[in-house]
Amino acid sequence: MPNLKFVAGSADMRDMFEWKNEYAVNIGSIDAQHQMLFAIGRELHEAMSAGKGRHVLSKILDRLVEYTMRHFTHEESLLRLHKYPNFAGHKAEHDALARKVVEFQAEFNSGKIAMALEVLNFVQNWLQCHIQGSDFAYAACLKGKKVA
Repeated sequence: MPNLKFVAGSADMRDMFEWKNEYAVNIGSIDAQHQMLFAIGRELHEAMSAGKGRHVLSKILDRLVEYTMRHFTHEESLLRLHKYPNFAGHKAEHDALARKVVEFQAEFNSGKIAMALEVLNFVQNWLQCHIQGSDFAYAACLKGKKVA
C-alpha cells in the first residue's frame, strides 16, 4: 500500500474519490458497484476533512464489510460462469482485501480508533491497484463473452 499523506481538503485526495470513466470496466453491474466504493472513500475523506473521521469510521467499516461480501460474490460468480482463466488469482486478491477489511473492523471494535487515514489509504490503493489492475485484466475476457 502506498504511503500517502492526508492533507485535509487536498484536491488530489478529493479527486481520487470521484468516479471517472478511466475506472470503468464497462460491465454495468460491476461499474455500479465500484462507484459505491468510490462513494465510501469520498464519505470518509469528507469526514476527515471536517475533523470527524473517527466518528464515521464504524459506519464506514460496516459498509466496507458488507460491500466486499456483496461485490466479491457478484464479481466472482461472473468470473466463474465465464471461465475467467485467472479466477484463482483474482479470488485470492479478493480474499486478501476482504480479510483486511474485517481486520480493520476488528481493530476498531477492540478500541483502536486512530485508523481513519489507514482505511482511507487502503480504499485509495484498492481503487488504483485492484480495479485498474486486476479488474481491468478480466474485463476483456468478459466483454469478449458479451457480458454487459
